[in-house]
Amino acid sequence: MAAMADLAAVIRVEDVSAHTDAGARAELLSEAEFQDLYRTHGRALWAYLYRLTGNTADADDLLQEAYCRLLATPLATREDTQLRAYLFRVATNAATDLWRRGGRGSRRTEPLTNDVAAVRDHGDAVALSQDMARTFRELKPQERVLLWLAHVEGTGHAEIASTLGLKAASVPVLLFRARRKLADLIRKKGFGPGAR
Repeated sequence: MAAMADLAAVIRVEDVSAHTDAGARAELLSEAEFQDLYRTHGRALWAYLYRLTGNTADADDLLQEAYCRLLATPLATREDTQLRAYLFRVATNAATDLWRRGGRGSRRTEPLTNDVAAVRDHGDAVALSQDMARTFRELKPQERVLLWLAHVEGTGHAEIASTLGLKAASVPVLLFRARRKLADLIRKKGFGPGAR
């Protein structure tokens, strides 16, 4: 997560805008707009990418790629929800590209902590949290994306559709299937109510 905090210092608008044509430069984000957008959405986007990849290095790389693409893209709007949707879509596409290139196989997911002191202090809550994180990783990438956007980020169906390039009518169906699959995994592992 420390690398994520340094991203804003690493990416400068001038560096990216030097690679775009002069006609589009007027529509690119200013340094102040970029900093505000990063402060507003950077942490949530990194958390989302980490849950997708299970790897801090991949999450850092994909976060940087998403913001670089945003900086290099002439924007028709400065509306925050549309910029947020664009960032999540670019990040999702970058993660998909990583998986297709086989990057997911070259990096293993990071082990969840087995900190004995933390388990002793918080007991079953830590163990259950780790078990749930492992279970979440068993879902397909699109299922993780849908569940994360809908239930962690609180994103509406229309914005999820826009972010993932899906038809709005298919989002509720896909979410239902992803929730059902996660519930089945939870039941099979004995994490249901009263199981622990």
